[in-house]
Amino acid sequence: MIHRRPFLLATPALLLAGGAAAQAWPQRPVRIIVPFGLGGSADVAARFLAEPLQQAFGQPFIIENRPGAGATIGTDQVAKSPADGQTLLLMSNTHTANETLLPNRPYVLMRDLAPVAAINIAYHALVVHPSIQATTVPELIALLKANPGRYDYASSGPGTPYHIAGEVFRAMADVQMQHIPFRGSNEARTAVISGQVPIMFDAIPTMREQIAAGRVRGLATSGPQRNVLLPELPAVAETLPGYEASIWLGLMAPTGTPRPIIERLNTEVNRILNRPETRERQAAAGAQPLPMSVEEFAAFLTRDIERQREWIRMARITAG
Repeated sequence: MIHRRPFLLATPALLLAGGAAAQAWPQRPVRIIVPFGLGGSADVAARFLAEPLQQAFGQPFIIENRPGAGATIGTDQVAKSPADGQTLLLMSNTHTANETLLPNRPYVLMRDLAPVAAINIAYHALVVHPSIQATTVPELIALLKANPGRYDYASSGPGTPYHIAGEVFRAMADVQMQHIPFRGSNEARTAVISGQVPIMFDAIPTMREQIAAGRVRGLATSGPQRNVLLPELPAVAETLPGYEASIWLGLMAPTGTPRPIIERLNTEVNRILNRPETRERQAAAGAQPLPMSVEEFAAFLTRDIERQREWIRMARITAG
């Protein structure tokens, strides 16, 4: 059964009450639910924000990982939480993809959750196990065409940005390869390093270390141009014009959360993102901060839902 909240007309009295609630908020620790496993981009971003948010608001911001079911378990928990600003969702473009991929999910993103703030965007590295006889993207495409269906690629799970990256690559290159989903990036990465699965799109900072150690071979990065962390690697788009794949992160709250609380959170997150030290740390991690207003983030989410829908239909992606 889908959880619904009654629509409330924003009368002056309610607005004043919301403002008073925002002034008193938070009176106890705030939970940030991360619907992904430990150590992934979303988990790292949540823990990065927790300390400065605690300093700004005077209450702990506690990270709770609730992975599973394509991020729907933790997301549904937030959607059904009280709309009091005490529970937030650390989300990604997995969520905008799920709007198309998972029609039976127990929530609707833009109905049951309210945009709060964008956090950052990052691109991926395309890597192969060293046993694969390909040192460039054209060579990999040629290998896959010569051996249709023989090679697999790993991802951190169905509907994740790494899954979408692999399927769009497969469709644009017109090759056949099988998707092997894992329960998180760490498991998928281990499978590629061990040679269990030969191909993967993964986070650039993590894979840069594996490339340098010779555990995997880097072929390309997934941004519109070469990446400063791996400048020796071409962009996939140099072989497949128009190809681009990223992972971005943001914060949402249960629908009905008082607007003044959302605005306070948005202002503080943007202040953190605009710090020079934040930009330096994000650059070192291969990410770019994405400060936006609440309205800009809402429009960004709506556009990305449509963009993901187009990619999913083009590549005939399923959640399995």
